Amino acid sequence: MSETLEQDVQAESAMVFTDAAAGKVRELLDDEDNPALKLRVFVSGGGCSGFQYGFTFDENVEDGDTVIEKSGVTLLVDPMSVLYLGGAEIDFTDGVEGAQFVIRNPNATTTCGCGNSFAV
Repeated sequence: MSETLEQDVQAESAMVFTDAAAGKVRELLDDEDNPALKLRVFVSGGGCSGFQYGFTFDENVEDGDTVIEKSGVTLLVDPMSVLYLGGAEIDFTDGVEGAQFVIRNPNATTTCGCGNSFAV
């Protein structure tokens, strides 16, 4: 693969981890009192649209994980999930609809009403 093509592929698959999301994760991690924890974001089958997003804390970085660090917080995404999350923005909002993590995924062709599942 040429260097230019490889850079284009990397740019297309880049995910954005917003300051708001990193700040909220930092708050949650401080409550856990375990400095080894990282936030893992993943995609699994299910939900009303075919795929659903998931979040969990994990101490381990697995082979092939994409690692994004921001404001002292580490975000992990497994290789399969990266295929569905390339170019996505992981954000945190706190408004009239409540406080929640939000994934804005350009790969999703449809989403369900609750925003937790999607189709490609």
